[in-house]
Amino acid sequence: MKIGSDPGKTIFLIDGSAYIHRAYHAIRSLSNSKGFPTNAVFGFTRILMKLIHENQPAYLAVLFDSKGPTFRHRLFKDYKANRPPLPEDLIVQIPYIKKVTHAFNFPIIEEAGYEADDLIGTLGRLAQDSGFHVVVVTGDKDFMQLVSNTMTILDPMKDKCIDIETIRKEFGIEPEQMTDMMGLSGDPSDNIPGVPGIGQKTALSLIKQFKDMNTLYAHLPDIHLRRQREILEAHKEQAFLSKQLATIDTRAPVLFEPERFRVKTPDRKELGELFAELEFKQLQTAFPAPSDLSRKRYLSIQDMDSFSLFLSTLKTANRLSIDTETTSENPMRARLVGISLAVRPDEAVYIPLGHSLSQDAQLDLKIVLERLNPILKNPEIEKIGQNIKYDWIVFNRHGADLAGISFDTMVASYLIDPSKRTHGLDQIALDFLDHHKILYPDVAGKAGNFSEVPIEDATRYACEDADITLMAYHVLGPKLQEMKLADLFESVEMPLVGVLKRMEMRGICVDRKRLAGLSKSFEGQLLDIENQIYSAAGEEFNINSSQQLGRILFEKLGLPVQKKTRKKTAFSTDVEVLTNLAVHHELPALMLRHRTLTKLKSTYVDALLEMIHPETGRIHTSFNQTITATGRLSSSDPNLQNIPVRTDEGREIRSAFIPQDGWHLLSADYSQIELRILAHYSEDPILIDAFTNDEDIHTRTASEVFQVFPSMITPELRRQAKVINFGIIYGMSPFGLSRELGISQKMAQTYIDHYFGRYQGVRRFIDHTLDNSRKTGQVSTLLGRIRFFPDILSSNPGMRQFAERAAINTLIQGTAADLIKVAMIRTDAAIRKQRLQSALLLSVHDELVLEVPEGELKQIEHLIRHEME
Repeated sequence: MKIGSDPGKTIFLIDGSAYIHRAYHAIRSLSNSKGFPTNAVFGFTRILMKLIHENQPAYLAVLFDSKGPTFRHRLFKDYKANRPPLPEDLIVQIPYIKKVTHAFNFPIIEEAGYEADDLIGTLGRLAQDSGFHVVVVTGDKDFMQLVSNTMTILDPMKDKCIDIETIRKEFGIEPEQMTDMMGLSGDPSDNIPGVPGIGQKTALSLIKQFKDMNTLYAHLPDIHLRRQREILEAHKEQAFLSKQLATIDTRAPVLFEPERFRVKTPDRKELGELFAELEFKQLQTAFPAPSDLSRKRYLSIQDMDSFSLFLSTLKTANRLSIDTETTSENPMRARLVGISLAVRPDEAVYIPLGHSLSQDAQLDLKIVLERLNPILKNPEIEKIGQNIKYDWIVFNRHGADLAGISFDTMVASYLIDPSKRTHGLDQIALDFLDHHKILYPDVAGKAGNFSEVPIEDATRYACEDADITLMAYHVLGPKLQEMKLADLFESVEMPLVGVLKRMEMRGICVDRKRLAGLSKSFEGQLLDIENQIYSAAGEEFNINSSQQLGRILFEKLGLPVQKKTRKKTAFSTDVEVLTNLAVHHELPALMLRHRTLTKLKSTYVDALLEMIHPETGRIHTSFNQTITATGRLSSSDPNLQNIPVRTDEGREIRSAFIPQDGWHLLSADYSQIELRILAHYSEDPILIDAFTNDEDIHTRTASEVFQVFPSMITPELRRQAKVINFGIIYGMSPFGLSRELGISQKMAQTYIDHYFGRYQGVRRFIDHTLDNSRKTGQVSTLLGRIRFFPDILSSNPGMRQFAERAAINTLIQGTAADLIKVAMIRTDAAIRKQRLQSALLLSVHDELVLEVPEGELKQIEHLIRHEME
């Protein structure tokens, strides 16, 4: 919809108070590391930015309610009396919302005794009188009374625009009749009473018939329904009072001064500083504080004489920051394009190896690496990098090596705050150096083809990476010491980098023929299921269309509607809905089966075939050291920690992972490691006794919770006890447990009460952990890994309870993650010390998988048992 015929004569009036509330509720949980709630500020800022980006307004103002009563409270003391007071965590954000508005250079309008509605109504009238088109930016329906040919309503959160035709079509009345309708129906949100028993539908019908309230009351005898006539007559005064309360005042004491409202350039420095204080990383990037590059000395080496001279200076260095430029984000497929090196802050050198340079300037990659390799391999020269595992693999694949690796800035940033969404170098530069990395236009979009970037831009871009990495090292190192994380960093996380690098390069064998056969088999099964689905539905339809499936399930077959989609615009057909419906009809069960097979085929079988490396014939996953907040490793491209195992098809996929000929795959995992850690922390005598006597912990818990002898425990009771055991660690509520076990919430609460009645040490441990985390805002694992919980004191129950559950889970799961990492480091070290051929392949949570030749099998069994224990 076109908003105003002349953008240069259109003013946008933003209902700031309405959007403060909407932004607060739209984003449920957002706080910075200091615990300061920021969801309303963030949401409001995004609304402003969306409005600017999509509409590019020439004139704009933001209007807010003032504190204290208004003239409506004098008319009706109970006006808005049903509204709860503003939440405390919203009140503290309002000054920041106004600071952001001011930094955008938008005028803020507020007037004592008047609501933002009245200020908008008055400015809107005055602007229209001056020949302007007015756009009221709000989600408040009250403004529909003001809509005219020169005033429209825009709601950017819903991408909805309302003009006269919209109101006529939706309500069948004119905008000025909206207050008559509200006088009769009232407005519960503002506690405007209206006429009892007259809802919006009836009010609309009356206004359509009589045009307005004056005419209605002049012709009350014409109303045929006696009861309705009596109610209207009895509440006439209240009806006209309600209309007055609902009517926006267009005579408030404000002036329309066009130049005051002309949009100006935002104060980027002020916005950048505000977003840095509030830790809005995305917005901070959009409005960076300018970085001073005048001191930087970035050079490229384009001939062998210059390279030889530079090498002589490197030999005396004791520390070296390294970064590579390549053709791919996958280090196992990347070709080396260039190397950037930094020895001192503010200086860096780029060695272009894959760029199109003049014949005289062309460097030979092989010769450069041969001459550089002694320095790269020298353990006396400390190597620093950002995600240095990637560079290490790239060097290895090009015949070079790295030794003396001492610091990875990405890993350090992760340890300092594991809950952050990203630990990329751009973000580290912003967070720790107040530096915004320069985006070079010719570099953007060429990550996979860096050799085509002009050498000047490539030099500045690559040198900046090496330079910023070195500068970050000087900040992050002391920070780790200050937070008592240096030992964990140096003894666990950094040694692990080498272990993961060797695992990634090794890769794992797969049976290509078996995968291809599975793909073909799944394809045949899917075709067969599709025919069954069409038969059960009585027609053919697009199986991948939730809308078409919903029509068949709920309109054609008449199955009971479970829920609507999030936007309430269509029937939900998610897994939960189909599972519930499967007891009523065969079609939902067939759809579930079809979705499962489709995912297995596309996500696993076909994807794995595409990922087989053309040179090694193996699949090489990436192990992520800086993703999960608990400290666990994750796996991606492909995710080998999530290969299905509970279904026959999943087990078939797993069977396609094989050792090389004559070798074995050996798996070793900890038994009930998280529950053993719980026993250690809680010192609970029953848990300790069960593990000391090598009892089945789930059978023991079943006996304690269900209060029966161990000999009477059935497989189902053991399964339920297992759910309870792990549910306690993950902070499962009675509601969650009831859904998991298919029992009532009352029964679930009884089970939880029985558990804590018997395992009193666990109860004390949980209470102590939560008390401590409320005081410190963090938890720390056995090896000192830290995770912050700024929301653990939140007034929002949902946010607070989530933080409490995560605190317990992090302590247990984080300690388990630390232990498996130590086991990996020790196992890898022992294998290399004994010069064995065996190799670690995978880490799947509490399990290690190795590839072992026949002759080393017994030796490795003993070695891994010893190192893991």
